[in-house]
Amino acid sequence: MHAASVLQSVLAPAGPQAAHIARLWWLMFWVATAVFVIVSAFVVGAIVWKRTEPRRDDVLRVAVTLGVAATVVTLFVLLVASVWTGRAVASLGASSTVTIELTGHQWWWEAVYDDGTPSQRFRTANELHIPVGRPVVLKVTSHDVIHSFWVPNLHGKRDLIPGYTTAIWLQADTPGIYRGQCAEFCGLQHARMALYVTAESNDAFERWRMNQRREAVQPTTDNARLGRDVFLRSTCTQCHTIRGTIAGGAMGPDLTHLATRGTIAAGTLPNTRGHLAGWILDSQSAKPGNQMPPNSLPAGDLQLLLTYLETLK
Repeated sequence: MHAASVLQSVLAPAGPQAAHIARLWWLMFWVATAVFVIVSAFVVGAIVWKRTEPRRDDVLRVAVTLGVAATVVTLFVLLVASVWTGRAVASLGASSTVTIELTGHQWWWEAVYDDGTPSQRFRTANELHIPVGRPVVLKVTSHDVIHSFWVPNLHGKRDLIPGYTTAIWLQADTPGIYRGQCAEFCGLQHARMALYVTAESNDAFERWRMNQRREAVQPTTDNARLGRDVFLRSTCTQCHTIRGTIAGGAMGPDLTHLATRGTIAAGTLPNTRGHLAGWILDSQSAKPGNQMPPNSLPAGDLQLLLTYLETLK
């Protein structure tokens, strides 16, 4: 995942809801621009007229009347456009959709892909994959404080309230990687709570989903097996899950397919061996206040652990 390939802009809609919101934004922009130009012209005209013409009350009354009328009409038009946009944004729906349960944490995103068969459900973190052209319903809530889900290219903002679940529908019509973020101040690392949404073809999405449903691959090299042993005897298992092992912690992100993600720490760092090593040893230096404590690992054990984590694809 390269920064140049990631989009985050309300002015580059990639789905129907974002397009409705963008049209409303442009309408308000041009109306506000026109009002600014007209008012500026009247101000200049008033200055010139005051200097060159005697005061005429009837002209002033007509100007005020026209100004009030134009203001009322403009506000009414914007009100109608806003209400229509709200209804259009909420109108998306389908009987067959991709359903994702999205939970905000301080400061990362937990996603559970729902399925009618419980064994087909799986959990991931900080990166969503969705099929192009198919509606997706997100059931959103918060684990701790109020967060706000916002992927500007795909939809508007939706607050995540602790203990309360709401649904938001979205759809991507254009393939790409779209950056989202928490739009509600939620604590020290609010600015480092990003979310990446990959919109891809239905075939690519189904391949990704099938892979995510699998348990972690078993290590095939001695170093990877030793790295797995380092992980399982460390405190990592108290917070993280790797399906197919005894690790079943739920406080932190599921690491079963960690190596398939483009970033770590909710978009804070690229998912490279060097950054992953620094994060394991002292995550507080990169993201102060997060719930992962420092880990004092010998250099040899750290390298073995990294080798194992790189196999989790």
